[in-house]
Formats: sequence, C-alpha cells, structure tokens
Amino acid sequence: MSRLQRSICMDRRSFLTLGAAAAAWSLAPPAFAQENELAAAGAYSAERRGVSLVIMQRGRLVFEDYPNEGAPDRGWELASGTKSFCGVMAAAAVQDGLLTLDEPAAEVLTEWQGDERRRITMRHLLSLTSGMESGRIGRPPTYADAVALHPTSAPGERFIYDSAPFQIFGEIIRRLTGGDPTAYVQRRIFDPLGVRPTQWRRGGDGNPFMPQGAHFTARDWARFGEFVLRGGDGQVDARALAANFAPSRANPGYGLTWWLLRDGLIPPGRRGGGVEIDVGFAQRYGGVSMAAGAGDQRLYLVPELGLVIARQASGILRAMMGRDRGPRWSDAEFLRLVLQE
Repeated sequence: MSRLQRSICMDRRSFLTLGAAAAAWSLAPPAFAQENELAAAGAYSAERRGVSLVIMQRGRLVFEDYPNEGAPDRGWELASGTKSFCGVMAAAAVQDGLLTLDEPAAEVLTEWQGDERRRITMRHLLSLTSGMESGRIGRPPTYADAVALHPTSAPGERFIYDSAPFQIFGEIIRRLTGGDPTAYVQRRIFDPLGVRPTQWRRGGDGNPFMPQGAHFTARDWARFGEFVLRGGDGQVDARALAANFAPSRANPGYGLTWWLLRDGLIPPGRRGGGVEIDVGFAQRYGGVSMAAGAGDQRLYLVPELGLVIARQASGILRAMMGRDRGPRWSDAEFLRLVLQE
C-alpha cells in the first residue's frame, strides 16, 4: 500500500544548480500534491515489474510504495545505475588530492605511458569518450583485462557505452587507495549518509564490478540522490561534482556517469538499458538527470523542484533479453504522472 506525506508549500521559488556547494532548494509548492496522482505513478511502476518507488523533495519523503515482492528493507540490483557512483567517487578523490579529472590516467596506469593511451584522461573514462571498449556491456572484463585494452578511437571523439572504462576506473581507485574501491566509496560517501549496499557483485578477479552489480534499497539509493542534489555536503569537490552534469561534445546527453536528458542525447541502445524520454519535456523542468540501469532501474534528479525519485524493478535479465511481455516502460510517461504534466 502507498503512503503519502504532503510537502510543505512555500511562497517563492529558487533554482537548484547541481553540484553547487551550497544548494538552494526550490521553494515552490510541489507539482504533485494530490495523493491519487502519485498513486497513479505508483500503479504505472507496479504494472511494469516495479518493486520499489521512493519520492523525496527537499529531503522529505513524500511517497513510498513497495508493490509485488518489494519491501522497504530489501535491496535490488541497480544494474548500470551503479555507474553513477563512480562519478561521485571521482569527486571525492579530487577533494582528497588523489587525482584531477583532466590528468592523464597514465599518471596512475604507468603501463599506458608509452603508447596512445597516454592521452586518455580521467574525464574521458568517466564520460565514456576514452575510445576504450570491450564489447561486453553485460559481462565486464576483469580490471587487468580492461587496462590491457587499446582504444578504438581517439579520446573525446566518440561516445562508446561500454563496461571497460568503469573497470579501468576501479583499478585506478584500487591503486590510488591501496584497497578495494567499494571500501573507499563506503568510507567517503556512504558511511556519512548512513547507507550501505545490500550486495555488490564481483568479477573472477575478486574485484567489485564498477559498471554494474551494486544492490541498494530504494530508500538508500534516494538518500544518495539527495546527497548529490545538496551538492555533496562538502564531502566531495564541488567543481568535480558539478562536472558530473556537464555534457561532452561526443554526447550532449551524458556527463560523467550520469544521463542528462536534453537535446542531442545519444542513448546506449537496447543492450545498454534503453534510455528513452521526451527531452523537451525534461527541459521544461530545468533539465532532468538520472542514473539508469537495465530493467528500468532509475534514479531521477529534478533540480528545479529539489526532487529525487528512486524506482526499482525485478526481472532485469528477462527485460534485457526481450522476454518481458508486460507493458513497456516510458521515462516520459512515468515522469508526467509524477509531475502532473
């Protein structure tokens, strides 16, 4: 059963800029003030394998629903929604003086210094414009195999949706911190928020997958999104966090590990989770950003409204293989129900 808590209505409005160190919340009355309309969004999600739906505005829970086999304390795999932790992890590493976004990755991966890979920066890796690809979106290579790859195009030239750059970033964090990348993000980001993954899958080399494999409850995933909207609470470098939401020339619809729903967006295609949305609709709200995973796992950030929406679903493999015979998910239709378009 759904539960609704009304948001406080204010008398004026301000715009929230993603990545700002001091966040300014929207003070407008929420666009989704009617319980029956939020229930409609919950029903839409439930009919499409939905198991969790959490909506927060300005840090307050305004809607929560756990249909089908969902439960508040049950974690679900985020699939490629895992990728967006890497961008925020990089902002923490910048604050810690471990790296800069525009330094060559070869500063850490010294085996890259003698060939064309020396031109690849941290920003290239996280924006998926490094030219590095394994062709194995759903089966990430080991860290060593990913590092051993050579680019198929010049850095910055093409947007290539692939798991290899994130596995390479995992190896960079492992070398810089001398430990497990998930231990670093837990200490630097998750512990201060009071959140913890319920599981994080690992490869044959024992290292955690960085492009997929994290399992979180919807509440904890939403708390992470709220942290990002607040500009990182001073726990990460503000400029590096803002860079998460700056587009690349190769794909104006992708920043550093986050989808930016705007004109020019190049989706990953069906194998990569199928990002599809009415971009003009998203831009009417000052832009919508999201972490997105196969099977329609979604963490939406609507900065103009100070809004975070965490949505999870079951049947990831079935959906990826095209065996889901139920109604199709639409980001635009779902957000219209939430925002009462």
